[in-house]
Amino acid sequence: MNRFISIGCAMLTITLLNACTPTRVSDHVKLADMDSWHHEPSDPIEVTRTDLKSWWEGFKDPLLNELIIKALNANHDLRIAKARVREAATLVAIAESALYPSIDLFSSGGREKKIDRIIGVPGKQGIELITPTADAISGGLAARWEIDLFGGRHLEAEAAIAQSAGTEEALRAVQVGLLAQVATNYLELRGLQKRISLQQEHIAVQRETLRALQLFAKNGLATEADVANQDALLESTESALPVLTTTALTLTHRLGVLLGQPPENLETRLSQTMQLPVAIPGVPELLPADLLSQRPDLRLAKTEVTAAAANLGAARADLYPKLVLSASGGFGALAVGGFSSLAESVYTLGSGLTMPIFNAGRIRAHITAVDARLDQAALNYEKTFLLALEEVENAFVSHSSSKERQRQLSEAEKSAQKAYQSTDALYQRGVKDYLSLLDARRHTLTVGDERAKAETAMCVSMVSLYRAFGGGWDSKK
Repeated sequence: MNRFISIGCAMLTITLLNACTPTRVSDHVKLADMDSWHHEPSDPIEVTRTDLKSWWEGFKDPLLNELIIKALNANHDLRIAKARVREAATLVAIAESALYPSIDLFSSGGREKKIDRIIGVPGKQGIELITPTADAISGGLAARWEIDLFGGRHLEAEAAIAQSAGTEEALRAVQVGLLAQVATNYLELRGLQKRISLQQEHIAVQRETLRALQLFAKNGLATEADVANQDALLESTESALPVLTTTALTLTHRLGVLLGQPPENLETRLSQTMQLPVAIPGVPELLPADLLSQRPDLRLAKTEVTAAAANLGAARADLYPKLVLSASGGFGALAVGGFSSLAESVYTLGSGLTMPIFNAGRIRAHITAVDARLDQAALNYEKTFLLALEEVENAFVSHSSSKERQRQLSEAEKSAQKAYQSTDALYQRGVKDYLSLLDARRHTLTVGDERAKAETAMCVSMVSLYRAFGGGWDSKK
């Protein structure tokens, strides 16, 4: 007996010593080291975290603010992401439950009559053989607890917590993308409405030019070729209008769906032509390292690395012994026909120690597979960071170029407007003919259309910049 006790103590000592064996794996990933942006504007405006959270308010457009609030409350992608967060939170509770004992209530009962239980009992004619009926009832509580000696269960819970945090980051990523989509579609819609208005005026000028040429041709002041060329130009100008109108309706329908509404619901509300916002948000002064805390996709990639490292540690823990404690206690009663019933409290106490010896390489193969998943997660984190840097640099370039183009076209429009006014003054004095005046007006409208496109592109580039920085939520929450 003492020998078995000694063996048990030795095994327990070995187990406790092995408990010092580390199964945790580092989740540190080396990322590209950058101190500044290569294409950052020379005069960025510092933006606070609050401004970064609600960057769209920098456009000072009440309708845009209203649309974004509705999208945040009703967008289906955002609601689906919130449901995934709730699901992941329950999975954490499931994983953490394995750290604690499980207690179950049990009860059983039944009646038995078996031929192999024949017994002899006194009878009228001596000993009689009978098969008694046995009634058995038992019930009580049973407990089982796996001692987490090597941290495998803790690491599984840690992986579940990281995955739950990842769903929260995915929710924020959806929100960042949603805000950018709503703002981009809205700004492009306003730009298109401005261009539609200019196109309609352009068509009116072309029609007036055709009417004048037809009148001149009747009086021998213009040729049929001049009239035909102008007619073709008018048709070409008119053909662009349905394209712009269709695109505007498409953007309106997209905004409706983004706001969780039927596509046509916003047509009446957004059909009124409005100018592009006069104000635009400032350029945020953030460093590349700030992306790690601000961009949800980077935070999501980080949680994937943490979860993979925890899963690898949990897989390694399968190489070591597992200790399970169990206990049960309750009440049992047995009644055999013809005899007095027996009732007694019952209990069991037990422990078990298991350690893998041979499993055809299953555990080692699982560890290798999980290790490969950790490498994948780490590489994906590095790649996501590089893509984030690329997105910000591209957004800086796009904003700078669109801003410069808008400035040049603004100057060009001023020159074209000045030329039109001069031509109009000369026409009033009889120095310039009517066709020259119409041509000057047409040129002004053409430049105005290009300027409207440039203004839209500049506003959209600012949205892209804030999206690249992960604006739209508060990273300190």
